[in-house]
Amino acid sequence: MSSHIDFVERENSMLYFSASAYTRWRLLGGAILSTILLSACGDGDTARPVATAPTTPEMPDPAQLAQGQQIFRYDTFGDEAHWTDKLQMHTVISSAVDPLTALSVGLKVDADALPTAVVNGIKDGSIDLKSPATTVALLKLNAVVGIVGKVESVNGRDVLTRVGITCALCHSTVDNSFAAGIGRRLDGWANRDLNAGAIIALSPALSTVQKAVYKSWGKGMYDPRYSVDGKNGPQVIPPAYGLAGIHRITSTGDGTEIAYWNRYVAVTQMGGQGHFDDSRIGISVTNGTVDLVSSKLPALQAYQLSLAAPGAPEGSFDAVMAARGKLLFYGKATCFTCHSGNEFTDANSRLHTPLETVSEPEAAGVPSYASRSATQQYRTAPLKGVWQHAPYFHNGSAATLEDVVATYNERQHLQLTPAEVAELSNYLKSL
Repeated sequence: MSSHIDFVERENSMLYFSASAYTRWRLLGGAILSTILLSACGDGDTARPVATAPTTPEMPDPAQLAQGQQIFRYDTFGDEAHWTDKLQMHTVISSAVDPLTALSVGLKVDADALPTAVVNGIKDGSIDLKSPATTVALLKLNAVVGIVGKVESVNGRDVLTRVGITCALCHSTVDNSFAAGIGRRLDGWANRDLNAGAIIALSPALSTVQKAVYKSWGKGMYDPRYSVDGKNGPQVIPPAYGLAGIHRITSTGDGTEIAYWNRYVAVTQMGGQGHFDDSRIGISVTNGTVDLVSSKLPALQAYQLSLAAPGAPEGSFDAVMAARGKLLFYGKATCFTCHSGNEFTDANSRLHTPLETVSEPEAAGVPSYASRSATQQYRTAPLKGVWQHAPYFHNGSAATLEDVVATYNERQHLQLTPAEVAELSNYLKSL
């Protein structure tokens, strides 16, 4: 594990920091920004950090965080022009997407947005979950995570006239506290249940070839370049938490702040009204005549930076094995040479070539994702919260953390025993 990279991309929305989150924020000025660049140690000794004087960044403005949360959850940046006018998704939803279908493709429902009558109706079966009209009703309540619909009364009947998507569609899920797919929001969590391709493929505006590509992606996968270069190589949907103090946000390190990622996605993927330009990848896209993106980026970024990676659930790993695995992480397996510092990444100081990764070459017929990026390289992904977002590697080629360690063990010739693979996997699960 000594040379990675894109090991994995990474509790919920916190408008007002808890004591632990505030402590973490204070550490950014010192421990994170002064993260040492570790070099591989042939004898496996754990490197020691160089002491530096910590600084204390200002606390984020609660009003700005509240604004950012609103943008993250509910702002479409005017992308209804894409999802409604072009793809006609409002007609698809109205005619063919009932709640059970929606849940089956990974869409989530915010239980906090459901009135008591609706909650009771779902429980006693009086609300028909096999009717698209119920989906329209949920959209009217603003209860479908990441989808915003405009519902108007036409001849006494609720009609979905426009629909758009938000950041939360891919980068939020729910805690399933009410039922599978229905619960309280968990902002920043990668929605690895979401089959975005299958949803897009429902559009009557797409060709048969386009639909086949979208259907090939599967759950938790999305190709953020397909609409630009026409190549098909889906990537795992990344989390939007645990990014504070990290200056390489995407898996290939194209941008040095979240605002780059947000602008790229808002304009080129969501279809929001605004402009994105990056000559390094030959992309210059302008949607509409009024910029509905730029002014919202500061608050959106502040909110995302407030989202801490979730701790491992109690009982989800073997503590004794994890303790042994930690010794392997900083010793025999040399993971720390790239997954260094408090955030377990050297992304702020360097990137890595595809030859240094264990997730390339890609599957047969799939283009190298790095070759489609601005840097042509990969970052070392942070490991906090890694337990939450299987599958792993940028292309989802490792189903479990055990698979991840086994892949490194084979390709990096780490000579870990089966017991050590299990121990190291348990340590990763604990992060």
